[in-house]
Amino acid sequence: MLATSRSQQRLFNIFVFLLLCVGVMIAATPLLYMAATAFKGASYIQEVPPRLFPETFTLENFQQAFTSRNFGRALLNSAFVAVSTALLVTALASMMAYSFARFEFRGKRTLYAMLLVMLMIPGVVLIIPQFILAKNLGVLNSLPGLILIYSAGPLAFHTFLLRAFFESLPRELEESAIIDGANSFTVFVRIMLPLAAPAISTVAVFSFLGAWDEYVLALNFLTDESLRTLPIAISNFRGAHATNWGLVFAGSLTAVVPTVLLFVFFQRYFIQGITTGAVRG
Repeated sequence: MLATSRSQQRLFNIFVFLLLCVGVMIAATPLLYMAATAFKGASYIQEVPPRLFPETFTLENFQQAFTSRNFGRALLNSAFVAVSTALLVTALASMMAYSFARFEFRGKRTLYAMLLVMLMIPGVVLIIPQFILAKNLGVLNSLPGLILIYSAGPLAFHTFLLRAFFESLPRELEESAIIDGANSFTVFVRIMLPLAAPAISTVAVFSFLGAWDEYVLALNFLTDESLRTLPIAISNFRGAHATNWGLVFAGSLTAVVPTVLLFVFFQRYFIQGITTGAVRG
């Protein structure tokens, strides 16, 4: 009986493993094709039937991409905007979340309810009001203005996320620090932020990816070609009558690499548990 149960469990595990392998292959095939096409010569890109891996690899697409349509400048613009957005959102969301989680002040429930209402508003509805507001503030067609717009969008959700995380942290740590003479700012910076590192890292990564991949707002808010971001530079490789897919895939692969490296670097924070800051008896 026990042997039969183990055999069934083993067959089930094998089935699940094969199913996951099929899923990974389906999800990874477009990425592999994009990467392979980026290194193909122009004569091999549209061959029929398509070949996943070319016989010879070339860097011609990357060289042509980085020397045309201000692609290198767009890459730097996207890096600046994404990093600045991640830092600003992380700083504001962590302070707001900690205030909602630990402090009592007049209008707290009303402000938090307004924050939750902001989560229910689709971002596309706010494009025109954001455009008019940016124009009235004089930050239209500028990278700092785009950073402000990108930071305002996900701020409500990330504050909601971090508030739940801060509330799950033991209050005894704060009380002990206050007894030792620490003020609220010291407690927040030296105790709460290190304990909330997994959640804060997640917020930073999501904010970075949101700003790095965004296309619609950047297309409408930036008219100066020298200020264009990476998604717009990649779309400019598409022509009205013909598209150089080698340049498109080379630019797309360039955009994917930083996101992969970012995940590899921060993945340990995603799996790190709350036990790091547990109270020891």
